[in-house]
Amino acid sequence: MAGGALLGEFGGKVLILSGDFDPRALVGVEPVPPAVEGGGEMNGKAGREEEEEEKKRAEIVLGRNVHTSCLAVTEPDAIDEFTGDKEAYMASMLARYRKTLMERTEHHLGYPFNLDFDYRALSQLQHFSINNIGDPFIESNYGVHSREFEVGVLDWFARLWGLEKDEYWGYITNGGTEGNLHGILVGREVHPNGILYASQESHYSVFKAARMYRMGCVKVATSLLGEIDCADFKAKLLVNKDKPAIVNVNIGTTVKGAVDDLDLVIKTLEECGFTPDRFYIHCDGALFGLMMPFVKRAPKVTFKKPIGSVSVSGHKFVGCPMPCGVQITRMEHINALSRNVEYLASRDATIMGSRNGHAPIFLWYTLNRKGYKGFQKEVQKCLRNAHYLKGRLQDAGIGAMLNELSSTVVFERPFDDEFVRRWQLACQGNIAHVVVMPNVTIEKLDYFLDELVEKRSKWFQETNVKPPCVEADIGSENCMCPLHK
Repeated sequence: MAGGALLGEFGGKVLILSGDFDPRALVGVEPVPPAVEGGGEMNGKAGREEEEEEKKRAEIVLGRNVHTSCLAVTEPDAIDEFTGDKEAYMASMLARYRKTLMERTEHHLGYPFNLDFDYRALSQLQHFSINNIGDPFIESNYGVHSREFEVGVLDWFARLWGLEKDEYWGYITNGGTEGNLHGILVGREVHPNGILYASQESHYSVFKAARMYRMGCVKVATSLLGEIDCADFKAKLLVNKDKPAIVNVNIGTTVKGAVDDLDLVIKTLEECGFTPDRFYIHCDGALFGLMMPFVKRAPKVTFKKPIGSVSVSGHKFVGCPMPCGVQITRMEHINALSRNVEYLASRDATIMGSRNGHAPIFLWYTLNRKGYKGFQKEVQKCLRNAHYLKGRLQDAGIGAMLNELSSTVVFERPFDDEFVRRWQLACQGNIAHVVVMPNVTIEKLDYFLDELVEKRSKWFQETNVKPPCVEADIGSENCMCPLHK
């Protein structure tokens, strides 16, 4: 339809957006965290350039992905109770939506969600409003909760990361972002004047935390593979050595799946004169935090080392129908954050007040069914299939990279945005990635690869465009452009 875009349709009524509608005007660009003297990219000209780059990236993302259709909510007619027309309409819409979900699940590769789960046994609990409001370890006056399941899950993760029951505190979060917000908040409460250090490849929620808490934040450079550059980290620590350090360590970066060297980060802090009482380390293990313990050659993420907290997502590697996660910290730290709430007859130490009481039951159910051995098998399968995907991409002349401890395969960005949307690929600049999860089979990878190779030949035959050079993103040894092939 010329000059407008479809907004919604219901009962024969169609709403049209005006031709001069600018979706970017709806969302402002958030400010960057405050500058720290000598802290790197946030200052002066470099800071302004970074802010402009952030604005450009925001425009690109919003321009492509603004959702311009909706299913209207309408008031029931007086006769609906007798005719059943409204119920029939809603049933048909839900059936169509289920069909869409099945198709979208079939073509899902770019985001780290394990879609292979079966929770039909828990359907009997969906009629209850289960709310774990307050501290998991202190029962509230609200009795419809699942604290017993939650604490059982927390105990399992505490053992995984080397903490005894009386040494840790934690809770089931709404996902990895909340885990990062909580871990960094605990660090800030332990060190009120501390500076947050995070690599430029860190998840966006880390920098969101810096803005929310008005913390000084220093971005640290990374290697080509995406790991934190500890030489740059050391230089920036020394500039601000009079203030405590709150450090975000990535156990698998968002785009490249890179794992920061925790031992080297600790060594760098010590070399700069930071004793354990002057730093706090939060480990963002959203995906790989649960995979690494089951890789024999992987370095250990454990509280036997001087770290303050670890967070993982529950809906990623474990697999869950709703977003959730786990946050674990040391018992000694939580008192700096918690406050008693008489209204709840409990303690407030979490980010959210009301908390999903169903999520702990889903996690408990899967942990019991699979156990350590089950997860180990799934990790091995993911790593094996990731190497298969990388090999097939390179055999087809497509530049690709796979970090040693990762199941995230990075490759040159497909030329066609429609193909990107069809396979729900996550893209950044000239690269895209596939995250190989337990539900991703060899057959699914072959299906994707065959389609990619076929489409790719058409893209470059029908246009004058050449395959992008990804040397700057994944290294010349992984690039297959005409210059490096």
